[in-house]
Amino acid sequence: MKLQFSKNDFPANPKIKENFILEFNEEFEKDTIDTENWLPFYLPQWSSKKMSRPQYEINNGNLILQITKKQKPWCPEFNGEVKCSSIQTGVFSGEVGSGIGQHKFNPNCVVREKQNTSKTYLPQYGFFEIRAKSLDTHSNVVALWMIGFEDSPDKSAEICIFEVKGCNVQESKAKIGYGIHKFNDPNLKEAFYEDDFDIDVTQFHIYSAEWTPEKVIFYIDNQKIREIKQSPNYPMQFMLGIYEIPTETGSEKDKIYPKNFVIDYVRGYKHK
Repeated sequence: MKLQFSKNDFPANPKIKENFILEFNEEFEKDTIDTENWLPFYLPQWSSKKMSRPQYEINNGNLILQITKKQKPWCPEFNGEVKCSSIQTGVFSGEVGSGIGQHKFNPNCVVREKQNTSKTYLPQYGFFEIRAKSLDTHSNVVALWMIGFEDSPDKSAEICIFEVKGCNVQESKAKIGYGIHKFNDPNLKEAFYEDDFDIDVTQFHIYSAEWTPEKVIFYIDNQKIREIKQSPNYPMQFMLGIYEIPTETGSEKDKIYPKNFVIDYVRGYKHK
């Protein structure tokens, strides 16, 4: 059956979900990021809390994660000119000078700022969803993903609920990334996909995943798009952000700032 998507905003889901209990509900009703839910930085062990803090606004119950014109790269030592505004629900690192820390995206990464262990939300299994608007600017990427806490190296897999690269967005069609990255987890196989969908991702849509001990099922606007029959078996944290990657193929639109990733809500449910 061919999936049919709305050309306009997809409406918010009700909070009550059959067979699930809501345990994390972020609707961005405060004036600033709620630090009981989110840690306002991105992988700070490889950089610093100051350099990796997000640029953002909160308007009308929407979090707007931004890339601004004068924003500096978050980690030039290990990630070059990449800019980022991201938040997460856990952090762990080793001592300064060690290579111990979450999501070691570059093999040369070394801890530059030791982090006190913090966990605001680290579920193991459940149902997770976001309602958000993506961007169509070539240099930008937006995503909601989950990573293992990585207090041991094998607990490092990623469940990517959705990822949109602006270079893959057309007027009424987009290539959307989702799936599982195994990284250093010996029990998993790489299962990440980028598929085309007839959808305007610059409008509000819902991206979600159900994670069980046996599988992960992915959805867009409540329609199942794929089932992956494997599963990380340890707690995972949210990572939510926008990135800007320098490109020479950008359009005039790429020169307009701020770049806005608009999020209506993020929810996490546990199975009954």
